[in-house]
Amino acid sequence: MTIALSKIVQNMQPSATLAMAAKAKELKASGETVYDLSLGEPDFKTPEHICQAAIDALAAGRTHYTVASGIPELKKAVVEEYQKRCGLTYAPTSCVISNGAKHALHNAFFCTLDPGDEVIIPAPYWVSYAELVKLSGAVPVIIQTDQANNFKLTAEALRQAITPKTRMLLLCSPSNPTGSIYRKEDLEALADVVLEKNLFVLADEIYDRLIYGDNKFYSFPTLRDGLQERTILVNGVSKTYAMTGWRIGWTLAPENIAKKMASLQSQETSNPCSISQYAALAAVTGDQSCVATMLAEFSKRRDYVAGRVAGIPGLSCPEMGGAFYCFFNIKEHLGRKYNGVQIDNSEQWCLELLAKKKVATVMGSAFGAEGYARASFATSMDNLAMAFDRIAEFLAE
Repeated sequence: MTIALSKIVQNMQPSATLAMAAKAKELKASGETVYDLSLGEPDFKTPEHICQAAIDALAAGRTHYTVASGIPELKKAVVEEYQKRCGLTYAPTSCVISNGAKHALHNAFFCTLDPGDEVIIPAPYWVSYAELVKLSGAVPVIIQTDQANNFKLTAEALRQAITPKTRMLLLCSPSNPTGSIYRKEDLEALADVVLEKNLFVLADEIYDRLIYGDNKFYSFPTLRDGLQERTILVNGVSKTYAMTGWRIGWTLAPENIAKKMASLQSQETSNPCSISQYAALAAVTGDQSCVATMLAEFSKRRDYVAGRVAGIPGLSCPEMGGAFYCFFNIKEHLGRKYNGVQIDNSEQWCLELLAKKKVATVMGSAFGAEGYARASFATSMDNLAMAFDRIAEFLAE
């Protein structure tokens, strides 16, 4: 007898970024040199003082269950950090520490959405957003944005997308995959529609410390009175502190929602890794010079990548105001043959680039934007130079 899979799981799409990274690793394992621009993962080591905090926690025997929603010290540190940087006041009971920001998103969707509820998601969007919404039984409503407007959702487009079933708006600024960042006036216009139409907002702020040039970050609940009561903030240590493998994220939410998320997490996973929590505590409360050091290097890479894209005929990208991604337009290079192979879409283009030039990127279709490819510049300058040399060669052929 064959055990039948649920319809929800049958319809679930795998993560395209992880799939491309797996293909790159397969090639590396076979002895190939691969220039991997697929994963959004800082190439820096986790800072030493954070690693030492984990060692100290091990030595102190902090290897048992913690409170399911996270250790009190870390929750207190998170809310104090938001108060200091953004002027937002939360009680520690409004904070839930989870197994990474992706788990935090899952908790937020499952605790606020019912089957049939609609969630507005501007495209391009991170590959897991729509799938997590669908797993909750809700419906992702994808709204296309324009490269000419740096892929930012406008208030008018939001207003037109709202139906009686609309429950939530999902925003990510700075954006994965585009690197675009919303200006204050952009967010204020969206906030006015949110308040008028009585929507919830999930604000993914995981890249809030990775801001370049004269750009500024604005936490969504700070824009208008009444927004904090209808916004769930998602953040974590993965991107800011090069801690992707430690799996610590969190939500800040109205207390009644936070309590339900804590209850849900207690049934699903219990607490996040105890040692990782103490490491995250050191990250949030400790020396922040490591953040500035990594940001300075990312900024150099951002400038380099922008120059390389501008120098390759037929490629373009929006301004990368934050995060560490370049979402470049390849439309002029589709509908043609590369060494006899017909390439009509971004998936074919990325797979052929990997096969022929050993450069791993991610197809724009996975982010809801056909005709684009995403390259992460969370890798060394040498890798970026070799990768873009090969991309230029590939397009010339």
